Amino acid sequence: MKAKTAEFQMDRLEHVKNPVILEFLGMSPDVSYLESDLESAIISNLQKMLMELGKRYAFVGRQYHIHTEARDYYIDLVFYNYILKCFVLIDLKAGRIEHQDVGQMDMYVRMFDELKKDKTDGPTMGIVLCSETDENIARYSLLKGNEHLFATKYKLMLPSEEQLKAEIEHQKELFYLQHKKGGPDE
Repeated sequence: MKAKTAEFQMDRLEHVKNPVILEFLGMSPDVSYLESDLESAIISNLQKMLMELGKRYAFVGRQYHIHTEARDYYIDLVFYNYILKCFVLIDLKAGRIEHQDVGQMDMYVRMFDELKKDKTDGPTMGIVLCSETDENIARYSLLKGNEHLFATKYKLMLPSEEQLKAEIEHQKELFYLQHKKGGPDE
């Protein structure tokens, strides 16, 4: 099974939008910032973040601590979705997704499933929320057997009308190319 970015797997995680629009944070997209700045802004605007994620999310924790025999780990944000009956872990990345980010989230999901979730909960889902996704990194970085990891893009501002038109044309082009060849997996 190939891992894909959230744009191609939204049927599995229907209650998270892609991209996540974080315009309410008031952060300028042309300014460099740290992941901790993004996290602090989200916590300060938690109600708006919950609304942006979708229906029936509850905030569980920030820098959520998981302790193993050898080490301590901290997950940026943890939510619970009452519709899917599962925990949703979010790792924030100020830049482009890297293969280490996918591997780290895979580890967090597996650890959370083993150490934190209840037997009545569904499988934990992990989202790497980054400024730029990369389908190849998501596809090739994931260990087989974990279909509950997603990479999704965030935007600090809504795109302009011209940007939206250009993206629609780009997506149409990709669609026609994929179907002209017989499908995306050939």
